[in-house]
Amino acid sequence: MRILLILVTAAIGLATTSAGAAELRDDHPERYTVQPGDTLWDISARFLEEPWNWPEIWNVNPQVDNPHLIYPGDVLELTWVDGEPRLRRADDSDPSDRVIELSPRVRSEPLDTPIPTIPLDAIKTFLSNTRIVEEGTLENAPYVLAGQDRRTISGSGDRVYARGDGSQGQVMGVFRRSTRHKDPETGEFLGQEARSIGRGRITGVDGQVLSVDLTRSREEIRPEDRLLPTEDREITTRFQPSAPDEKIRGRMIDVEDGVTNIGQYNVVTINRGEREGLEPGHILAVFKQGNQTRDPVTDELIQLPSERAGVLMVFRTYEKLSYGLVLEANEHLKLMDEVRNP
Repeated sequence: MRILLILVTAAIGLATTSAGAAELRDDHPERYTVQPGDTLWDISARFLEEPWNWPEIWNVNPQVDNPHLIYPGDVLELTWVDGEPRLRRADDSDPSDRVIELSPRVRSEPLDTPIPTIPLDAIKTFLSNTRIVEEGTLENAPYVLAGQDRRTISGSGDRVYARGDGSQGQVMGVFRRSTRHKDPETGEFLGQEARSIGRGRITGVDGQVLSVDLTRSREEIRPEDRLLPTEDREITTRFQPSAPDEKIRGRMIDVEDGVTNIGQYNVVTINRGEREGLEPGHILAVFKQGNQTRDPVTDELIQLPSERAGVLMVFRTYEKLSYGLVLEANEHLKLMDEVRNP
């Protein structure tokens, strides 16, 4: 159980980041008791001006069996080592003190669940249910014809018929076309977003007509929805915050649910990816474009500089695109705001 939990939580790690020494907030506490629902980002924001510099101030307490994980009820204290600030578990941090107050409707669960770096609930859909595919992938994939008895809406437990290539017993994901991403500056095709809405198994093949028994559905499955083979891919949920090694300048080109104003914990799409050196855990600063003003002396129109307005963490990367979670927003952000190295 403990091993599985480690795989879906953040590694605090002891590696240093590349952005220099961590700077403490003026109002930082000397001690803090970890609360249920905390994330490492929340806690580090209590101590640091730049929360993603957390690894720089973490110090191993030798009395702790696993220094990479902290839990609700742990007491963190700020100490100084060779003149540098360090955070560690306090000597009086007792695992038996890890108490969560439960309401009558909540079932009791083990209290030794380590806290994550960022709220995983905000990104889980993009970790497991969304796929970026190449041009033409969906157009050439098998597609749903109809459900049994010509039904146009089907769900888990139903059988649907599809047309295309497939083999008996093959497990297929059911996808619906979402946003087609192009670079706003160059016009380059960056990727087609395919949203997972279900899963099924091919139980019959008659020429190009496939019988598919649906084993899971997140939404109603309809004609023209596409079938893609399931893929084995490594999903990273152990994020080590760090600055990118390469110089990054990109833009936020899409946002989950199409909201107008982008704020904390919104998921955004960035027009930069693995080919530019982005990796899960990389931190980017968000800059709002400056206004234009007219020079009162020359009457020229002058572009004012961009202002830093937020911070995001990259959590999923593709060749030309990345998904990021906005962790700080000092004001409302918008599509086409710029992202850069912090």
